[in-house]
Amino acid sequence: MLGSTAVALKLQSALNLTIMVIFTVISAYSQNPPITEGRHKIAGGPIYDLLSIQRMLEDQSKLIAWTVKCRKDVMKLFDGDLAEVVDLIQRLKPRDYIDSEWCENGHGFIAACDAYTVKRNEERKVTGECLTVEYFLKFGISKTGAVLLVVSCHLS
Repeated sequence: MLGSTAVALKLQSALNLTIMVIFTVISAYSQNPPITEGRHKIAGGPIYDLLSIQRMLEDQSKLIAWTVKCRKDVMKLFDGDLAEVVDLIQRLKPRDYIDSEWCENGHGFIAACDAYTVKRNEERKVTGECLTVEYFLKFGISKTGAVLLVVSCHLS
């Protein structure tokens, strides 16, 4: 798998049965992947250069919604239009950074991701009213460096 790092997690059940879960790291950042399930923050972030990500997205085909929840949220918010997600990422400034953490996609893969919030003025279609909407975005770069994996894109 692209020279991925596999991480084995041990889960203890009530019957004292050990179940091994293996996660494969697919992000460009792979230092100190977690050895237990759950949320794991990554200190010292951001781990990816925002300007490099924004340049990468000049080719919108390099962005994928990596989790089922992200795909559902993009469908709900933007009728599935990933160009809207690209626009949000292009608006980000370094000051919009929140933190970094390891994220799972529910299929045995993990990626190190940076999280941001961004505000955008939008017009309501029905009333024409202008309002400021804040979005939460979380994403990481694939191990090959060719794709931006969007883990979260929802209202903040």
